[in-house]
Amino acid sequence: MTTSTISSDASLPQLRRFDWRGLVLPAGFLLVWALVTALGWVNTKLIPPPQAVLSTAVSFIGKAQFFNGLGASLWRDLAGFAIGSLAGVVFGALLGVSRWAGRIVGPTFHTLKHIALFAWLPLISTWLGQGDAAKVLFIGLSAFYPVALGALEGVHGIARSQLEVARVYGFGRVQLLFKLILPGASPQILAGLHLALIYAWLATIGAEYLLAKSGPGIGDAVIQGKAAFDVPLVIFGMLLIGLVGALFNQIANRIEARLLRWRDARH
Repeated sequence: MTTSTISSDASLPQLRRFDWRGLVLPAGFLLVWALVTALGWVNTKLIPPPQAVLSTAVSFIGKAQFFNGLGASLWRDLAGFAIGSLAGVVFGALLGVSRWAGRIVGPTFHTLKHIALFAWLPLISTWLGQGDAAKVLFIGLSAFYPVALGALEGVHGIARSQLEVARVYGFGRVQLLFKLILPGASPQILAGLHLALIYAWLATIGAEYLLAKSGPGIGDAVIQGKAAFDVPLVIFGMLLIGLVGALFNQIANRIEARLLRWRDARH
């Protein structure tokens, strides 16, 4: 086998970025769905055929309401994610570095993290109403916890010997933070950011559904479908929410892989 053949074979895994086997289950489900509705084995008012969902999707996407709602949802999601993630990194790193912060704030933080996120929603809506401010705060809170925990675990995972070497070389606090602590904790922080991106999207849809009295959003499709007993619209809304969430997950995977290349190169 020649060198060129070996190099071309080695590049094949990189070219096969998409595993088509993952489409087997959705394709099988779609086939069964189309079959049982076509044969009349189910009540099509409750389980509409795929073509009815597709027709509803085309009709809904053609409206300005769809683009306004999608833009509003993405804005809330990214704003809450950015605020919550930034606060989580700062808080988690401070909690991991400072013994005083760990002893004073740590017990309260570890207690509050066990409160279900949606339990905060009534209190947030009481303070801020049901507008975008309440929704962004709730989304930010959902992103805060995984990032803060990731930063905390990452800082605690830095070996004491590394800190001692940094002190020997005379690292100041700023150098210690940006040259050792944050790079050393970056895998856990990025893992927390990945989870935060998923939780933020779930919180976005939950906030729009539970605080539905003000502002457009992608959750409008599900809300309108439920109100009008339009099951194809409900299914379309669910699929749309899932597709956007899957897209966020893919983006997070690629960013995380690129940012952690330095770690793989060291091994």
